[in-house]
Amino acid sequence: ALVFIGCAQPPEAEKAAAKAAMDAAVAANAGKFVAADFEAAMKLWGTAEAQIGEKKYEEAKQGYINAKAAFDKAAASAVTQKKALTDEATAAVTGLEAGWKTIETTAKDLESKIADKKEAWDADTKAFADGLKAAKDLIAKDPVAAKAKTVELKAIIDKWDAAFKEAAAAPAPKKGKK
Repeated sequence: ALVFIGCAQPPEAEKAAAKAAMDAAVAANAGKFVAADFEAAMKLWGTAEAQIGEKKYEEAKQGYINAKAAFDKAAASAVTQKKALTDEATAAVTGLEAGWKTIETTAKDLESKIADKKEAWDADTKAFADGLKAAKDLIAKDPVAAKAKTVELKAIIDKWDAAFKEAAAAPAPKKGKK
């Protein structure tokens, strides 16, 4: 038994498999989309690495096997989470486009009542168009940032919706003197 323990080898194959799974999880942005799962896998990896340093090869072997499974789970979960966030961001952008069309129609209907806000309206129209393009561009790369951008754009819609409701409730400006 002592000869066997003395000749035990580090679990290189298991370590390589766990490292490949870790790389796949990193490539899937698991640290961003499923941080808790990724951190748990990293702890398993760290424990296995420590066991290698202590020459506890059997424990390290099992640690790498567990780490590989955890990294595989994190990578799969990250892909699923990214798809869900991408779908949410896409739906939010679609809703913003519809909401903006309604706001533009209302702006045309109330043009005479909001003449004093024309500059602000033009600036926000440009900001909204630029922001919408940025959100669309971000969806595939970073759906979290795209979703955050949609919140900013929703605030512009809400601002003008409130302004238009106020303008609609106000009496029409007088065109001449009595």
